[in-house]
Amino acid sequence: MGGITRFDPELDQIIDPASPIEVIATGFRWTEGPVWVKQGAYLLFSDVPANIAYRWEEGEGARPFLDPSGLAGPIPAGIREAGSNGMTLDAQGALLIADSGTRAIVRLDLATKRRTVLASHYARHRFNSCNDVVIGRGGTIYFTDPPYGLSEGDASPLKELEFNGVYRMRPNGSGLALVERRLTRPNGIALSPAQDRLYVSNSDPADPRIFACPLAADGSPADSLAPFADFTAEVARKLPGLPDGLKAARSGHLFATGPGGVHILSPAGRKLGLIATGKAIANCCFGEDGRSLFMTSSDSVARVRLRISG
Repeated sequence: MGGITRFDPELDQIIDPASPIEVIATGFRWTEGPVWVKQGAYLLFSDVPANIAYRWEEGEGARPFLDPSGLAGPIPAGIREAGSNGMTLDAQGALLIADSGTRAIVRLDLATKRRTVLASHYARHRFNSCNDVVIGRGGTIYFTDPPYGLSEGDASPLKELEFNGVYRMRPNGSGLALVERRLTRPNGIALSPAQDRLYVSNSDPADPRIFACPLAADGSPADSLAPFADFTAEVARKLPGLPDGLKAARSGHLFATGPGGVHILSPAGRKLGLIATGKAIANCCFGEDGRSLFMTSSDSVARVRLRISG
C-alpha cells in the first residue's frame, strides 16, 4: 500500500524508504484519533461519522469499543459528525476525547467507560465541534475547535462562536483560556518533546499551513502562533488530504498528516520525506515498542515501522 519518498538524506535516520506499509484494518467511513494504550497493548481509533470508536489488537483485529463514541441518542439535524475525533491518554491512564458530536472535551475511564465532560462552552457559548487534543506540562490540556462536525460549517445555525479557536485548560477543566482565534480551520495539535512549543495545523485549502509558538513554563503561549510549514504547493498538485493530525517524536521530528500522506519534518520545519498510502491520512500515532507508526487513512488504518522510537 503506497510508499515512502525521500526528500532529504536525513530521512534515512528515521525510516527506511523501503519499509512496507501494512493495512491492519479497513471498512470504515473516516478514521481518526489513533492512540496506543500501552497497558493492554492495543490501539484505539475513531470512525467519526459512524459514531464508533474501535479497539485493535494484534491477531484480534478491530472491534467496537465505544458505541456511540460521541453524541448519544438521536442525532439532531445539523450535526455532520456525531462521533469522537482526536484522543489521547492522560498521566492517570484515562482517555481524553475531542468529542465532535457532543461538542466537548470528555474524559473517559477505560475500565468503566464512565464519561466526564471537562469543557463544553467558552464565554457561555457552546464549542463548534472539538477536533483534537494533547496534554502538556502539569496536565495542561490543549485542543482545537473547528466547525467540521456541523453540517453547514461556519454558516451553521448551531454555531455559537464567531471564530474557530485553539484553547488550553487545567486537567480538571478549569481555567479555560483562548490561545488563538485567527486560524480559519484549526485542526491537529501537538507539543514538542520538551513541551515548550505548541504546533497547530490549519486544514484550510486556502491556507494549508502548520503554525507553532513557544510556551512559557506555565503552559501559556509566550508568543503568537507563527507559520512553521507550508503545504500550498502540495494542495496545488491536488494530493489527497490537508494539514490535519500531528505527532512529535522524541527526537523532535514532526510527523504531520497533510496533502499526500504523512510528512516527516525536521525540528526546524524542513520536509524530509513523505509516507503515502494513496489516500488522505487524517492522523497518526506511535505505538507498540514506539517504533510503529499507526495511520488512520480514510477508510482504513495502516502501520509502518520506524528506525527511531516515537
